[in-house]
Amino acid sequence: MTSPALARPTSPSELFIAFTWLALQGFGGVLAVAQRELCERRRWLTREQFIEILSIGQVLPGPNICNVALMVGDRFFGWRGAFAALAGMMTVPLVLVLAATILYAEFAAYPAVSGALRGMGAVSAGLIAGTGLKLAGSLRLSPLGVPLCATLAGLAFVAVALLRWPLVWVLAVLGALAWTLAWWRLRARDPHAGKQA
Repeated sequence: MTSPALARPTSPSELFIAFTWLALQGFGGVLAVAQRELCERRRWLTREQFIEILSIGQVLPGPNICNVALMVGDRFFGWRGAFAALAGMMTVPLVLVLAATILYAEFAAYPAVSGALRGMGAVSAGLIAGTGLKLAGSLRLSPLGVPLCATLAGLAFVAVALLRWPLVWVLAVLGALAWTLAWWRLRARDPHAGKQA
């Protein structure tokens, strides 16, 4: 079964507009919307490509979605695309956040405002969980396999959420372990991988 051909943005301006639209949809977190927008709606990336870019973006310093925007922009138009995508992610949301900050400072004491913010937090958590479940299907292509990926995810959850270990150390240890296991399994599939002719 072949997948449909991927599209590509026609200009850095299209990247700017797409990432501005993406940022404006992402109340509480853009990652929950990014996969749908970039893979399903615009078809600029496959799910596997999106997961690869997101994986790199998560281990680099800075906000994950900004790292994704930089990498997607660079993929199509080099540094001009990277700048356009990042500017799209940041410009309009920055203005909205500044306006919201002014309004929040004025109305923070009202119970309805704090209740609305708690409700938006719950919605954001649901969006992120839904995106995670949607992307979980791509794990079947991972050299680690679904059971081992689920085990590593469970260990990360326990370490960060329950034991409160620093995220950077959990990523370093579990990331190195996952990388090593994946490399080992790929070598086991093809013993000649990595050898130069």
